[in-house]
Amino acid sequence: MSEPSTSQQKAKEKEIAEPEPPISVNEEEEGDHSGSEGSEDEQEQDAAGSSTAQAATPSTSSKKKKKKRSKALKALNALRGGGKDAIPEDVVKIVLDKVRAEGGEAAAHADPETIRMALEQMKIKDVIQGKSGIGGKNKKDMGGHKFWGTQPVPQLGEAPPEVDGPIEPSQPREEVRQEPYPLPKEFMWSILDLNDAAQLRELYELLSANYVEDDDASFRFQYSAEFLSWALKPPGYHKDWHIGVRVSSTKRLVAFISAVPIRLRVRDKYFDASEVNFLCVHKKLRSKRLTPVLIKEVTRQCHLQGVFQALYTAGVLLPTPVSTCRYYHRCLNIPKLVSVRFTGVPPNMTLARMIRLHKVPDRPRLLDHGLREMEERDVPQVSDLFNRYMQRFQMVPVMSEEEVRHQFLSGLGEGPRGSGSWKQKRDGQVVWTYVVENPKTKKITDFISFYSLPSTIMNSDKYNLLNAAYLFYYGTETAFEPDAEESGRLKKRLQDLIGDALVIANAADFDVFNALTLMDNACFLQDLKFGQGDGLLNFYLYNWRTAPLAGMNAVGDTPAGRGVGVVML
Repeated sequence: MSEPSTSQQKAKEKEIAEPEPPISVNEEEEGDHSGSEGSEDEQEQDAAGSSTAQAATPSTSSKKKKKKRSKALKALNALRGGGKDAIPEDVVKIVLDKVRAEGGEAAAHADPETIRMALEQMKIKDVIQGKSGIGGKNKKDMGGHKFWGTQPVPQLGEAPPEVDGPIEPSQPREEVRQEPYPLPKEFMWSILDLNDAAQLRELYELLSANYVEDDDASFRFQYSAEFLSWALKPPGYHKDWHIGVRVSSTKRLVAFISAVPIRLRVRDKYFDASEVNFLCVHKKLRSKRLTPVLIKEVTRQCHLQGVFQALYTAGVLLPTPVSTCRYYHRCLNIPKLVSVRFTGVPPNMTLARMIRLHKVPDRPRLLDHGLREMEERDVPQVSDLFNRYMQRFQMVPVMSEEEVRHQFLSGLGEGPRGSGSWKQKRDGQVVWTYVVENPKTKKITDFISFYSLPSTIMNSDKYNLLNAAYLFYYGTETAFEPDAEESGRLKKRLQDLIGDALVIANAADFDVFNALTLMDNACFLQDLKFGQGDGLLNFYLYNWRTAPLAGMNAVGDTPAGRGVGVVML
């Protein structure tokens, strides 16, 4: 499956996208402005030297020619993989893993040298096409990661750490920068109060018009006001972490970035962090280079609260992913998805057969075995099951009962609840959470959740909204039974749970159900007819080093998905 909207996933500006070079706001940052090596004066001197070479004496001319040949040889060696511009081993490994994962049998025997040669040929092709220059001209430093080269993140090419831990030490509050980073005079900082309906509406309108689109500009994420309130106001949230930029003269909101507190466990280390999200700059202002300043300002605000680590995601390759997961899509409303070109009818299939193959049952299978919507009384048991189940994975959030209550109950919307509530969507509903309760013991044995994130359809006369559901968190006691994995019982139980989630999502008029290759998802995606998308999501940790975690591919003895247990909204 290769649908336009999957590239939308990997472009999310809720994720930390590659920023432009920093704004020229003070002398400290002026060195970051140029995208090429050497100053403009130095480049003009090089041009002058070239134009006067023929008029020089034979001795001078010979020296200049030798110098030019030397530069050319160095550039050619760089393109061939030698010298300081050689393609890092980590980049080769990342590409090799992706080729093997995506290429099927044809790519099963790909080797590092073949990948390196292909990447080097791509570099030469870019020079021929004028996309990059010899000697660094017209080329962003560090492959476009100049900003991230100044940040406490693992750099591409670094060897995996032997010990997990912070890259830079924490600072006392008094040593943290106290003043906001300067903006150009036409802009001003604005901390948003999302309890104010008018300001929440402003944020909704900014994201609706300027948030991430797919490569063909056919779909754009449309976070509802209810979704933003649910996502950005978890227990213990800091208002100062909801950071906007306004036009000074009109007070119009034109950029935003946010962070919310999260308690993380990465392998056997626990620490407080921020989950950075919803980075958005108005389309007409993206040449203003606001992104790096937004990132630095949200970092400063987190430091003021004593938080020095962060989690973020991006579809682009930045320094350096801790894991990479792939998007998968389960089509529900086939006629609509084909009509809006989210997917297509394969050459060897008819639309009618495609609809028949993707039909889901009329009612949840576990409805007769204790499946019901989660209630307030279930919070202690769900919290306990969640935290025990997440021990299966290497990077996970650690939630208190208050946080479980917020994540799984606060976005249920307004309307009737009860035995038949699975058949409809309530007004303002953001999250769907169901539990399986043993009728005799009243013990919660399973829970399953998903959330709603629609997209605006921009190139259709018939439809204006794509209703997409995203798999959230789940857990089952079956995982703790002896030989549950070896016998296939865990896989079967997860298929039943997620299969029922598909039925509920279909009844609520969702068009597609999306999931990533994280947690235990890999064991049921294919059997439940999820199709592989073309979107990848990279997970990053700020100011924290750890070895790579299993995402779309296994890492060492850890199966695919088991490294990542965090679902980013």
